[in-house]
Amino acid sequence: MSTQTGNKGLKRLFIGNPIATSEDHHQRISKKVALPVFASDAISSTAYATEEILIVFLSLGAVGMAAYSMLVPISLMVVVLLIIVVTSYRQTIFAYPNGGGSYVVSKENLGEKPGLIAGASLLIDYVLTVCVSVAGGTAAIISAFNGLAPYRVQICIGFVLLMMLANLRGLKESAMLFAPPTYIYVGSLITLIVVGLYRVFVQNLPPIEHTGEAKHLLEMQGSVTAFYFLKAFSSGAVALTGVEAVSNGVPAFKKPESKNASITLIWMAVILGSCFFGLSVLAQHLEPVKDHEGIIPNTVLAQLAEQVY
Repeated sequence: MSTQTGNKGLKRLFIGNPIATSEDHHQRISKKVALPVFASDAISSTAYATEEILIVFLSLGAVGMAAYSMLVPISLMVVVLLIIVVTSYRQTIFAYPNGGGSYVVSKENLGEKPGLIAGASLLIDYVLTVCVSVAGGTAAIISAFNGLAPYRVQICIGFVLLMMLANLRGLKESAMLFAPPTYIYVGSLITLIVVGLYRVFVQNLPPIEHTGEAKHLLEMQGSVTAFYFLKAFSSGAVALTGVEAVSNGVPAFKKPESKNASITLIWMAVILGSCFFGLSVLAQHLEPVKDHEGIIPNTVLAQLAEQVY
């Protein structure tokens, strides 16, 4: 008996008390709170989406300086794809006010088996999303504090546990944790892009000077084949990671749920699309370099920030 009591106490310590159904409406969240809760995944992908495109061209395709001429066109294609996907999910939000992710939509319109396939793919996607996002965040931290490199795995595991506990405690509690870093990141990113583009076009800021492995990658003379172009596009499409989250969480919004969710989705799309494209334009002019083996430790975002500031 004491063991069960101890387990319940430990459970409530970490994930809080159960919420009564009658109190559910008090847990509804506003648009400003919902943005960091549901869109932090998608917005965080701006930290590595441009980098993934460059890795394909510079490290795998070995096309050298030609990579930068392909960066903006591919980024523009990804933004167009984002607009199409967001438009689709916006329609879904109004059609399924109780939450309409890929599983629900597929099951109701195509049948049980397509719904199960969509559900299974979502489970795999969520696992990969956590892996990529946590790894990307850890890489950014290590770019700022190189001495933490030996503890890369431990940092990743710590962030996964932190996100798990925050989500288990509920939307309002997780919002308190996710909101400040999300808004700080968005503000910092927009500032970097605005200042960077100003310095490039007005103050003629030169490209980054590279040495060693980075310089070697830029000296390669490979050709841009259709295979590498399509692979770079698919890698850049990682920017769309997590776009579905808002349509899945419609019931969590304050009334009118569908309208508030739709507005939040549009906010997310504008922030995501503009920041991703802005970073790609900045990268085209400042020419950061990244390889797939991790020989070059700093992320593309860190290289851009170092050159701009």
